Amino acid sequence: MRLFNRKKKSNRFVELLAQQSEYTVKGLETLLQYVKKRDDSLAQKVSDIEKEADEVRRILIDELNRTFVTPFDREDIFSLSLTIDDMLDYANTTVDELVMFKVKPNHFLERIVSLLTNAAVEIHRGVLRLEDHPNVANDHAVRAKALENRVEQVYREALNELFNTPQDLDGVMEILKLREIYRHLSNAADRGDQAANVIGDIVVKWM
Repeated sequence: MRLFNRKKKSNRFVELLAQQSEYTVKGLETLLQYVKKRDDSLAQKVSDIEKEADEVRRILIDELNRTFVTPFDREDIFSLSLTIDDMLDYANTTVDELVMFKVKPNHFLERIVSLLTNAAVEIHRGVLRLEDHPNVANDHAVRAKALENRVEQVYREALNELFNTPQDLDGVMEILKLREIYRHLSNAADRGDQAANVIGDIVVKWM
Protein backbone atom coordinates (compact mmCIF):
# COMPACT_ATOMS: atom_id res chain seq x y z
CA MET A 1 0.00 0.00 0.00
CA ARG A 2 2.87 2.33 0.81
CA LEU A 3 4.51 1.74 -2.56
CA PHE A 4 1.23 2.37 -4.35
CA ASN A 5 0.74 5.66 -2.53
CA ARG A 6 4.28 6.73 -3.28
CA LYS A 7 3.83 6.10 -6.99
CA LYS A 8 0.52 7.92 -6.98
CA LYS A 9 2.14 10.89 -5.24
CA SER A 10 4.97 10.91 -7.76
CA ASN A 11 2.54 11.02 -10.66
CA ARG A 12 0.84 14.00 -9.06
CA PHE A 13 3.78 16.29 -9.85
CA VAL A 14 3.82 15.27 -13.49
CA GLU A 15 0.06 15.87 -13.61
CA LEU A 16 0.47 19.36 -12.16
CA LEU A 17 3.34 20.21 -14.50
CA ALA A 18 1.22 18.95 -17.40
CA GLN A 19 -1.67 21.17 -16.27
CA GLN A 20 0.65 24.16 -16.05
CA SER A 21 2.14 23.56 -19.49
CA GLU A 22 -1.33 23.03 -20.96
CA TYR A 23 -2.43 26.40 -19.61
CA THR A 24 0.67 27.95 -21.16
CA VAL A 25 -0.27 26.48 -24.54
CA LYS A 26 -3.81 27.83 -24.18
CA GLY A 27 -2.54 31.25 -23.14
CA LEU A 28 -0.20 31.53 -26.11
CA GLU A 29 -2.86 30.23 -28.50
CA THR A 30 -5.16 32.98 -27.23
CA LEU A 31 -2.40 35.57 -27.58
CA LEU A 32 -1.92 34.41 -31.17
CA GLN A 33 -5.64 34.92 -31.80
CA TYR A 34 -5.33 38.39 -30.29
CA VAL A 35 -2.43 39.51 -32.49
CA LYS A 36 -4.38 38.30 -35.53
CA LYS A 37 -7.61 39.99 -34.44
CA ARG A 38 -7.61 42.51 -31.62
CA ASP A 39 -10.46 41.70 -29.30
CA ASP A 40 -10.77 42.79 -25.66
CA SER A 41 -12.36 39.47 -24.73
CA LEU A 42 -9.24 37.63 -25.96
CA ALA A 43 -7.00 39.90 -23.88
CA GLN A 44 -9.12 39.14 -20.83
CA LYS A 45 -9.01 35.43 -21.61
CA VAL A 46 -5.19 35.44 -21.53
CA SER A 47 -5.32 37.08 -18.11
CA ASP A 48 -7.86 34.53 -16.85
CA ILE A 49 -5.75 31.62 -18.11
CA GLU A 50 -2.68 33.06 -16.40
CA LYS A 51 -4.55 33.22 -13.08
CA GLU A 52 -5.69 29.59 -13.44
CA ALA A 53 -2.11 28.53 -14.16
CA ASP A 54 -0.86 30.44 -11.11
CA GLU A 55 -3.27 28.46 -8.94
CA VAL A 56 -1.90 25.18 -10.30
CA ARG A 57 1.63 26.35 -9.54
CA ARG A 58 0.65 27.29 -5.99
CA ILE A 59 -0.72 23.78 -5.48
CA LEU A 60 2.44 22.24 -6.93
CA ILE A 61 4.68 24.28 -4.61
CA ASP A 62 2.52 23.37 -1.62
CA GLU A 63 2.71 19.66 -2.45
CA LEU A 64 6.44 19.94 -3.10
CA ASN A 65 6.93 21.41 0.37
CA ARG A 66 4.90 18.61 1.97
CA THR A 67 6.35 15.67 0.05
CA PHE A 68 9.47 13.84 1.15
CA VAL A 69 9.89 11.58 -1.91
CA THR A 70 9.54 13.13 -5.37
CA PRO A 71 9.72 11.41 -8.79
CA PHE A 72 12.53 13.74 -9.92
CA ASP A 73 14.86 16.12 -8.09
CA ARG A 74 12.70 18.69 -6.32
CA GLU A 75 14.94 21.46 -7.69
CA ASP A 76 14.15 20.30 -11.22
CA ILE A 77 10.43 20.14 -10.48
CA PHE A 78 10.55 23.66 -9.08
CA SER A 79 12.63 24.99 -12.00
CA LEU A 80 10.43 23.39 -14.64
CA SER A 81 7.31 24.78 -12.99
CA LEU A 82 8.89 28.23 -12.73
CA THR A 83 10.06 28.42 -16.35
CA ILE A 84 6.71 27.19 -17.70
CA ASP A 85 4.99 29.79 -15.51
CA ASP A 86 7.30 32.54 -16.76
CA MET A 87 6.42 31.77 -20.40
CA LEU A 88 2.77 32.43 -19.66
CA ASP A 89 3.57 35.48 -17.51
CA TYR A 90 5.40 37.07 -20.42
CA ALA A 91 2.49 36.27 -22.73
CA ASN A 92 0.18 38.02 -20.28
CA THR A 93 2.38 41.12 -19.97
CA THR A 94 2.62 41.24 -23.76
CA VAL A 95 -1.16 41.47 -24.00
CA ASP A 96 -1.24 44.06 -21.22
CA GLU A 97 1.23 46.27 -23.05
CA LEU A 98 -0.42 45.82 -26.44
CA VAL A 99 -3.64 47.07 -24.85
CA MET A 100 -2.05 49.77 -22.69
CA PHE A 101 0.18 51.18 -25.42
CA LYS A 102 -2.55 50.78 -28.06
CA VAL A 103 -0.08 49.06 -30.37
CA LYS A 104 -1.35 47.55 -33.57
CA PRO A 105 0.01 43.99 -33.98
CA ASN A 106 2.20 43.36 -37.03
CA HIS A 107 3.47 40.35 -38.95
CA PHE A 108 6.59 40.09 -36.77
CA LEU A 109 4.48 39.77 -33.64
CA GLU A 110 2.32 37.15 -35.31
CA ARG A 111 5.35 35.13 -36.42
CA ILE A 112 7.00 35.27 -33.00
CA VAL A 113 3.85 34.33 -31.09
CA SER A 114 3.16 31.49 -33.53
CA LEU A 115 6.65 30.07 -32.91
CA LEU A 116 6.25 30.52 -29.15
CA THR A 117 2.95 28.65 -29.27
CA ASN A 118 4.62 25.77 -31.07
CA ALA A 119 7.42 25.77 -28.49
CA ALA A 120 4.87 25.65 -25.66
CA VAL A 121 3.22 22.66 -27.34
CA GLU A 122 6.59 20.87 -27.47
CA ILE A 123 7.23 21.63 -23.77
CA HIS A 124 3.77 20.30 -22.89
CA ARG A 125 4.34 17.11 -24.88
CA GLY A 126 7.75 16.71 -23.27
CA VAL A 127 6.23 16.91 -19.78
CA LEU A 128 3.58 14.34 -20.70
CA ARG A 129 6.25 11.87 -21.85
CA LEU A 130 8.72 12.37 -18.98
CA GLU A 131 7.88 9.27 -16.96
CA ASP A 132 6.92 6.70 -19.56
CA HIS A 133 8.95 7.76 -22.61
CA PRO A 134 11.91 9.91 -21.52
CA ASN A 135 13.66 9.71 -24.90
CA VAL A 136 10.53 11.08 -26.56
CA ALA A 137 10.36 13.81 -23.89
CA ASN A 138 13.92 14.79 -24.77
CA ASP A 139 13.03 14.89 -28.48
CA HIS A 140 10.27 17.38 -27.71
CA ALA A 141 12.70 19.45 -25.62
CA VAL A 142 15.14 19.58 -28.55
CA ARG A 143 12.33 20.77 -30.84
CA ALA A 144 11.38 23.45 -28.32
CA LYS A 145 14.98 24.70 -28.26
CA ALA A 146 15.07 24.85 -32.07
CA LEU A 147 11.91 26.95 -32.02
CA GLU A 148 13.52 29.31 -29.52
CA ASN A 149 16.36 29.85 -31.97
CA ARG A 150 13.84 30.69 -34.67
CA VAL A 151 12.12 33.19 -32.35
CA GLU A 152 15.45 34.93 -31.79
CA GLN A 153 16.02 35.15 -35.55
CA VAL A 154 12.64 36.78 -36.10
CA TYR A 155 13.23 39.01 -33.07
CA ARG A 156 16.46 40.33 -34.62
CA GLU A 157 14.71 40.83 -37.96
CA ALA A 158 11.97 42.79 -36.22
CA LEU A 159 14.47 45.02 -34.40
CA ASN A 160 16.44 45.59 -37.58
CA GLU A 161 13.35 46.83 -39.41
CA LEU A 162 12.21 48.82 -36.41
CA PHE A 163 15.41 50.84 -36.13
CA ASN A 164 16.11 51.20 -39.84
CA THR A 165 12.84 52.88 -40.76
CA PRO A 166 12.89 56.72 -40.69
CA GLN A 167 10.39 58.01 -38.15
CA ASP A 168 8.99 61.29 -36.88
CA LEU A 169 8.49 61.87 -33.13
CA ASP A 170 5.31 59.79 -33.05
CA GLY A 171 7.14 57.05 -34.89
CA VAL A 172 9.91 57.06 -32.30
CA MET A 173 7.34 56.50 -29.56
CA GLU A 174 5.95 53.58 -31.53
CA ILE A 175 9.46 52.13 -31.84
CA LEU A 176 9.94 52.26 -28.07
CA LYS A 177 6.61 50.55 -27.46
CA LEU A 178 7.25 47.78 -29.98
CA ARG A 179 10.78 47.22 -28.71
CA GLU A 180 9.43 46.61 -25.21
CA ILE A 181 6.83 44.15 -26.51
CA TYR A 182 9.39 42.33 -28.67
CA ARG A 183 11.60 42.06 -25.59
CA HIS A 184 8.83 40.42 -23.57
CA LEU A 185 8.34 37.82 -26.28
CA SER A 186 12.08 37.21 -26.54
CA ASN A 187 12.14 36.66 -22.78
CA ALA A 188 9.29 34.18 -23.11
CA ALA A 189 11.35 32.27 -25.68
CA ASP A 190 14.34 32.27 -23.32
CA ARG A 191 12.20 30.78 -20.57
CA GLY A 192 10.92 28.14 -22.95
CA ASP A 193 14.52 27.28 -23.78
CA GLN A 194 15.26 26.93 -20.06
CA ALA A 195 12.22 24.70 -19.59
CA ALA A 196 13.51 22.48 -22.40
CA ASN A 197 16.91 22.35 -20.66
CA VAL A 198 15.30 21.19 -17.42
CA ILE A 199 13.42 18.45 -19.26
CA GLY A 200 16.72 17.36 -20.79
CA ASP A 201 18.39 17.37 -17.36
CA ILE A 202 15.62 15.23 -15.89
CA VAL A 203 15.95 12.71 -18.69
CA VAL A 204 19.74 12.46 -18.24
CA LYS A 205 19.46 12.01 -14.46
CA TRP A 206 16.64 9.48 -14.41
CA MET A 207 17.18 7.26 -17.47
